[in-house]
Amino acid sequence: MKQVILISGASSGFGALAARALAHAGHTVYASMRETTCRNAPQVAELLRYAAEHKVDLRTVELDVAASDSVEAGISSVIAECGRLDVVIHNAGHMSFGPAEAFTPEQFAQLYDINVLSTQRVNRAALPQLRKQGKGLVMWISSSSARGGTPPFLSPYFAAKAAMDSLAVSYAGELARWGIETSIIVPGAFTKGTNHFVHSGAPADQLRAAEYNDGPYAGVAELALAGLAALEPADADAGSVAAAIVGVIGMPFGSRPFRTHVDPSQDGCEIVNGVADRVRSEMLRRIGLADLLHPKTIA
Repeated sequence: MKQVILISGASSGFGALAARALAHAGHTVYASMRETTCRNAPQVAELLRYAAEHKVDLRTVELDVAASDSVEAGISSVIAECGRLDVVIHNAGHMSFGPAEAFTPEQFAQLYDINVLSTQRVNRAALPQLRKQGKGLVMWISSSSARGGTPPFLSPYFAAKAAMDSLAVSYAGELARWGIETSIIVPGAFTKGTNHFVHSGAPADQLRAAEYNDGPYAGVAELALAGLAALEPADADAGSVAAAIVGVIGMPFGSRPFRTHVDPSQDGCEIVNGVADRVRSEMLRRIGLADLLHPKTIA
């Protein structure tokens, strides 16, 4: 069934891959991004060229997840053009790398804003339409870093993704009775095929970072990155995340898995999430709210 889909942060990485894959699957896809007329103008042009060449319904929309006015305007334009919005994919995010102490509080706040608060802006703009329809899907692109093995020097990003994942779990129960389904995609550490590691942020306090890198933690950064790359199988493909997204969206309403892990390196997140999600289910049943585990079908 053809659906209208909005993806945040779709200028590159998993978002760009998923936008193309979903368009090929027959959906109307809005690849949202900021600065569509300047910095990301080449990405917009390439997406439109790709859509024309492959004859798919792939569109772009200006949407800066860090600005509420931009989010509201972007989502309103999608609804105005299509008359509905079926799927929202929270994909926008940014990574950082370096000793936690060397990042300023302002840097932590900025990272939280992009990875966590952005989802709240998008939800507040999109959910009234989904609730009005009585049906929809909110998909969250989480990370195995939220509960898997945690190499050093990635703590701001890990903390932000854990916060986003926790928010997704809470939202799931609060949207179920509105007929809105939740699905969380959990990618592992893909060191190739995206720009996460290449464009990761660095600590502002370089003197503090040097105390780590030139002191007892000398060489740890290189070991951490090399170790992550070594854990990743040679055939690991970031496109498998896009394929998982397409697969879940293509399932019948009410049958989609709560979580889907795509982690070639097997860092243990799937095990921990399995326990946590079971505990959540048991708690809801114990307090008489088992219906919140599945979206309500509204005629």
